[in-house]
Parts: sequence; structure tokens; C-alpha cells
Amino acid sequence: MHPVCITHHSGFREPGSQELSPSIEKKLNALGVPVLRTTHLLAGIDRALRQEFGGIGPAEIVAHTYRTLGEGFKVAVEIAVMALDAGLIPYGKDIISIGGTGSGADTAIVIRPAHSHHFFDTKIKQIICKPV
Repeated sequence: MHPVCITHHSGFREPGSQELSPSIEKKLNALGVPVLRTTHLLAGIDRALRQEFGGIGPAEIVAHTYRTLGEGFKVAVEIAVMALDAGLIPYGKDIISIGGTGSGADTAIVIRPAHSHHFFDTKIKQIICKPV
């Protein structure tokens, strides 16, 4: 297997901005590490609806459920599916997904992600580590 970097979508913190610096992205590319910058699986339109009208949508319910095991756990599941949808990892194979927060990675899982339109076929095989 090879590493893949999943970063926030453009404009996540500020409109038009990129969080991953061009110098880091260049280094990753030089090492053969692809970078995926796309809308987050468990946010997107649901987040926009919540911010505009209030309430909570199905994707955010799923996200909050995964967060009961930690923010990094939610991120690890989410980015595995995003990487599969982007064709950056093989379908039907177990991978190690590492997630965390703005302060760093704190969770690693073995997961067999499903494509987003079959999200509930995703299988979490093992929790390698997560915060207590």
C-alpha cells in the first residue's frame, strides 16, 4: 500500500484559501503521495443547510455518532471513504486510515471502506489506537 493525503477542501477556514501549504504539497507529490482536496463526506450540503436553516441532517447525525469514539475516529472513517471515491485506494481491500484534529493525528483504524453511495457497507476491522 502507499500513503494518500486527504486535506480540507478549498475554503474550509476562509473563502478561497488552502490549508495545506504549497511547499508541503510539493514535498508530498515529490514522494509520490497523492493529495485529495475535496468536500468532506459527512459535511457538505448538510452543514450548509444547518448553518442556513438550523436543525441537523442525516450525514451530520452519522458524523456525531462516529464522534462518540473521538473526532479522529470520525475523520479516519470519513477520509477512507473519500479516498476510495476518488480512486486513490483499491476497492474491497483493508487499509489503515489515520485521523485526528487540527492538533494532530490521534486515531488509527483498519477499515474496508465502501463507496459513499454504499456507505453502510463500510467495515471497521480493528481500532489500532484512539484517545481515551
